[in-house]
Amino acid sequence: MTSDLPFAKHRSGLDRTRQIAPQIVEYLREKILELELAPGTSLSRIELQKQFGLSQTPVRDALMRLEEEGLVTVYPQYATLVSKIDIKLARQSHFMRRAVEQEIVHELASKPDRRFIDRLTAANEKLKALVSSNEYGDFLRRDRDFHYILYEEAGLEDIWPVVRRHSGHIDRLRRLNLPNVGKARVVDNHDAIIEGIAAGNPDKAEEAMKIHLSGTLSMVDSIVERYPDFVER
Repeated sequence: MTSDLPFAKHRSGLDRTRQIAPQIVEYLREKILELELAPGTSLSRIELQKQFGLSQTPVRDALMRLEEEGLVTVYPQYATLVSKIDIKLARQSHFMRRAVEQEIVHELASKPDRRFIDRLTAANEKLKALVSSNEYGDFLRRDRDFHYILYEEAGLEDIWPVVRRHSGHIDRLRRLNLPNVGKARVVDNHDAIIEGIAAGNPDKAEEAMKIHLSGTLSMVDSIVERYPDFVER
């Protein structure tokens, strides 16, 4: 599958006081995770350079970074394509994230803090406001905000970028499965996590997180059946 990329309207959005390559990485990563750039989409380096008004170097560096994250596949002298969703890598990133986040909520629930619980609740209220919308990108970004708060409150915010770099495949599976699961279930799962923490019940909070993070992989066969061109096993 190929697609023309609508970069022209984003050209003025580059902040020239910041490094350019990371901004391109952020932009392309979001488009890939939201499946606006679907697996198999061709990414033209020349088009990127032209539309962003850039030299070869920042574009090359951005694509190399996305290749390291497993989100693009570079075929030298041929093409750069958005990678297919690798189920094996998705399982590995899911294992890492579940281990980290179950431990985080277990620790936070052992010493519940009202300010933190209010902060989590407010973040989930923002998600609830998006449940009836047909748009998924903002919902997924708000979901990430909710999870980042957990890392931050646990003093593990430096681990967050590591987790994010390895989550591209599982995040895309979640995006494919979200219309089937429904946004309301995600919000309900978050409520259960908050309830476990607020009750000072580490086991309850940990179990709620396990359920929350395990839903997508439990549906993997159905996802593969519905989107065979997007996935490789």
